Amino acid sequence: MTAPSQNEGLKLARLLMVLSSLSPLFLLWAVRGVGCIRDAWLWPVCGALIIVPNSVLWLRVRISRLRNDTKMLTVGEADDHREHLLVYLFAMLIPLYDANLGSTRDTLATVAAFVFIVFLFWHLNLHYMNLLFALLGYRVFTIHPRHAEGGATEHLPFVLLTTRPHLKGGEQIKAFRISNTVFFEPKTRL
Repeated sequence: MTAPSQNEGLKLARLLMVLSSLSPLFLLWAVRGVGCIRDAWLWPVCGALIIVPNSVLWLRVRISRLRNDTKMLTVGEADDHREHLLVYLFAMLIPLYDANLGSTRDTLATVAAFVFIVFLFWHLNLHYMNLLFALLGYRVFTIHPRHAEGGATEHLPFVLLTTRPHLKGGEQIKAFRISNTVFFEPKTRL
């Protein structure tokens, strides 16, 4: 999505946004239970892993709105990435939920896999993958800015979360900044 040289910034916020995207997994683990972890520990930990990251995401959007941290974005080409949500659900959530958590060793192996996935999502700037956005009707577009006359562009691709069904080339959108490459357009009234 973004070039490695781009400074994404907001590292802790991005990490917590990745964890917020994993909220359904924490909910499923809490309901299902983990054999080697007592419910008295599991429920508060899973609850905190759901509430804290989602609160940070909500707070980040709210701060952006309060500070009017907006940017006028110009669409060159837009790619709809609804399939990323399917990849997210089937390639990550279901295998982690289905993992055998009956023994301490199996649980530690699952936690190690989980940490690896969190790192990859954070490192690859996939912190916008959030089921809550999808449930609220938001779509994920990767936008490639328009090219200059020489065929090059000075801007790198970015992600826009919006309720619009499609985006047109040349369209200008005022959006709130969640991170340096992820922007949020509040629901538009038609």
